[in-house]
Amino acid sequence: MRAVVQRVDGASVVVGGTSVGEIVGEGLCVLVGVTHEDTPEKAAQLARKLWSVRVLEGEKSCSDVNAPLLVISQFTLYGDARKGRRPTWNAAAPGDVAEPLVDEVVTQLRKLGATVETGRFGADMRVSLTNHGPFTVLIEV
Repeated sequence: MRAVVQRVDGASVVVGGTSVGEIVGEGLCVLVGVTHEDTPEKAAQLARKLWSVRVLEGEKSCSDVNAPLLVISQFTLYGDARKGRRPTWNAAAPGDVAEPLVDEVVTQLRKLGATVETGRFGADMRVSLTNHGPFTVLIEV
């Protein structure tokens, strides 16, 4: 699993003109990509890392300050554009594999005590955020 993590001062996701997920104030906006070999165990590992990674103001984690997370599925994180002009998506897991694993990341985060908002899997989403820093990090498990 691969996650692009951005420290934010608020973030939201809109589908078809309707807000489906929003966090206010300090937190993390997390784009999650799934590949073929990923498992529920990797989803739980990613959730633990997201909850405890110290990237918020003052080297704090979401667990330290009870900061919310906005988790959004993004298969394009496994795109490969090294050849030609069009990326390939061969490394991205298909929807029937990826969706339950993204859901598992969210479930595990909530079990840890996190406040989690989400996008809508497979939808045409509009994501807005204020990146604080700017601060963006890639996490792979």
